[in-house]
Amino acid sequence: MNLRITIVSAGLISIALHAQAPAPTAPEPVFTPAFKNQTKAPQPAKPSQYAVETVASGLVQPWSLAFMPDGRMLVTERAGQIRIIDRTGELSDPLRGVPGVRIVGGHGLTDIALDPQFAQNRILYFTLFAPPAGKPPGPMPAPQYQEWLMRPPADRLKDPFGIERLVRARLSADEKSLEDLKVMLEGGDRRIVMANDGTMFVTAAAQVSGGNIPIDDLPQRLDNPYGKVLRINRDGSIPRDNPFVGKAGARAEIYTFGVRDPEGAAINPATGQLWTVEHGVKGGDELNIARRGANNGYPVINYGVQYSGEKIGEGITAKKGMEQPLYYWNPDIGPSGMLFYTGNLFPEWKGNLFIGALPAKHLVRLVLKGERMIAEERLLVDLDQRIRDVRQGPDQALYVLTSEDNGRLLRIVPKR
Repeated sequence: MNLRITIVSAGLISIALHAQAPAPTAPEPVFTPAFKNQTKAPQPAKPSQYAVETVASGLVQPWSLAFMPDGRMLVTERAGQIRIIDRTGELSDPLRGVPGVRIVGGHGLTDIALDPQFAQNRILYFTLFAPPAGKPPGPMPAPQYQEWLMRPPADRLKDPFGIERLVRARLSADEKSLEDLKVMLEGGDRRIVMANDGTMFVTAAAQVSGGNIPIDDLPQRLDNPYGKVLRINRDGSIPRDNPFVGKAGARAEIYTFGVRDPEGAAINPATGQLWTVEHGVKGGDELNIARRGANNGYPVINYGVQYSGEKIGEGITAKKGMEQPLYYWNPDIGPSGMLFYTGNLFPEWKGNLFIGALPAKHLVRLVLKGERMIAEERLLVDLDQRIRDVRQGPDQALYVLTSEDNGRLLRIVPKR
């Protein structure tokens, strides 16, 4: 019989009896960055000063937020509700007319975005995980989903567990329902971003989950939308300058490929380029630029490992023809919504990039110099809440959604 004494933290000791010595654990992987500050950038010289206010509470797993022209907000809840939050923080009843969704893994009702002419046409867009024809919506058993993920890719493509969709709708005049629904795109159910040229981007995750799910090559193939950044016009048509238009065997809506789970995306106002942030497997969360026709490398190159600790593929981090991430996190933070701050309420934050962290429970602030990170700061750590989305409000404050069963909408303002 072996006695093991473990110091858990200051003042706490764990004592356990074991019939035999525990098996050795694999050491944490160590990767060499491709350039300075590609990971673990230093803290800013001066910590940020801010105050946090609660605008609304009682949201159930909120996922995304969009500001209406009058300052009220539309918010999605993962289980399939869209609500309006007024300027006092009061929540409306769920809007009628939202199609049924399947809730399993990281799927459900996700992002929402307003048409640039929303004030005139009341059109909005949202992403969801729709039930296949003849199958029910609602919460799905996780073991059933895991079993489906274990099937070969060809089988999964022929018999989907759910359908990732971008839907367009019109908010009714009485603001109580959605009307004129139209499916605009199938294959993407993560972030929606309106580009400066009138097109729109939709990010699409690879078919991934935790545990022992095999890693397939779908993100590297152009015959499917998974593990891609997709680009369409706002009427659902394909832009003529998409990189794979007319290429045999390729989906014409693909703009960038070789990504894993891009749950955050935003246009860099300095360049007009789309930046994305994605979940790695175990480690290897990445910040990337979605360059036209580029291959971001997953799963061929990666700064993480499988959940078992085994290497992914050959375990390499670079290969000719594949993009390096601008930044990566290892251990992973579980990144989500992101934005470039452009306001004057926080002059010291202007041009900075903010990213929500889910399991790491904080808000990332990255200080940029061109395409390089020169500092990283972790905000909202004391809240101990999963951060799902971050938006800049009309008042130039930051608005943050916490991904909890009793989720809150928070407002970050200067500290007085």
